[in-house]
Amino acid sequence: MARDTWFETVAIAQQRAKRRLPKSVYSSLISASEKGITVADNVDAFSELGFAPHVVGATQTRDLSTTLMGQELSLPVIIAPTGVQAVHPDGEVAVARAAAARGTAMGLSSFASKPIEEVIAANPKLFFQVYWLGSRDVIAERVERARQAGAAGLIVTTDWTFSHGRDWGSPKIPEQMNVRTMLRLFPEAIARPGWLWAYAKTLRPPTLRVPNQGRRGEPGPPFFTAYGQWMATPPPTWDDIAWLRELWGGPFMLKGVMRVDDARRAVDVGVSAISVSNHGGNNLDGTPATIRALPTVAAAVGDQVEVVLDGGIRRGGDVVKALALGARAVMIGRAYLWGLAAAGQAGVENVLDILRGGIESALMGLGRASVHDLIPDDIVVPAGFVRALGVPSTGDEETGPD
Repeated sequence: MARDTWFETVAIAQQRAKRRLPKSVYSSLISASEKGITVADNVDAFSELGFAPHVVGATQTRDLSTTLMGQELSLPVIIAPTGVQAVHPDGEVAVARAAAARGTAMGLSSFASKPIEEVIAANPKLFFQVYWLGSRDVIAERVERARQAGAAGLIVTTDWTFSHGRDWGSPKIPEQMNVRTMLRLFPEAIARPGWLWAYAKTLRPPTLRVPNQGRRGEPGPPFFTAYGQWMATPPPTWDDIAWLRELWGGPFMLKGVMRVDDARRAVDVGVSAISVSNHGGNNLDGTPATIRALPTVAAAVGDQVEVVLDGGIRRGGDVVKALALGARAVMIGRAYLWGLAAAGQAGVENVLDILRGGIESALMGLGRASVHDLIPDDIVVPAGFVRALGVPSTGDEETGPD
């Protein structure tokens, strides 16, 4: 990777993304709901956790590899599914190539800007994400398309609450990229010539359609058309989740779990994995950081399903903290999007390399030879840190470190 594009931390990737992207596009990457309490806590909570290092006994080499939903990973970090990635013309395909180059898996959003067939050609370690959108017949058709494309697993996200208000204002996303819209946005785009030139070379503007919500080979509906259909769909029941899990029949993750009672219900309906997630703080504001909820959830169901942590990961040390407190792997969202905006595929690879290096350093300091050797005693957890959600107040439930 050329030195003039390399960055040494995720924070620098964010700075470069801010300089490169039009204001409204960058604003969509830092978006959260309402006051932003949750998005801030997702990141800040990791700073409350410390390490308990050993000074002698570190091994010369360390093993970062693991498995998740049947896929072998070279490090315990996977790409979270995120919607339309207009930060770069290659979008999800560039991200898939980067993840493949670094030996990890990718979650692909059903609101992605690239069709699953193109993305999976770049990385077969792909988990397709669906929302409960439309009738069972429509959802079944969408799932069958993912199966035919060769998806390795399914991720179902159910924690979205359609909360739109943000105290600092929301970016205005156009309904379609017609001439009128392009003229309106041109002053903003011309101020970011690098981003504008990247799209100009493709001879087409950013697409605001979601091809994975339609049939193979079709452009798919506009983003807001699909979003409106989603808003009009009644939320799923546990019976719906059980039906979808049975329909898929393969590795199946329920994303958005923050409570022990929900985690246990997920186990009961037969999921393979759960993601402790609050939608990156872009959901129900006031929900605790995911790392605060993780220990109790992992203690309750971690011996029955694979537990993934999603939210606030900015450093390899954050990954190690999550693994020590019960996660099998973590998902990253904003971090790789900033890398994508900063330098395309190479920028996503750069972010994954940063996390790998940080994991290596933390393992060395803790005297651990493998990510599988990590235990809660490796982490300094202050009193009152853990949030035990959905646990009966009988005093006989495991709540993890406190």
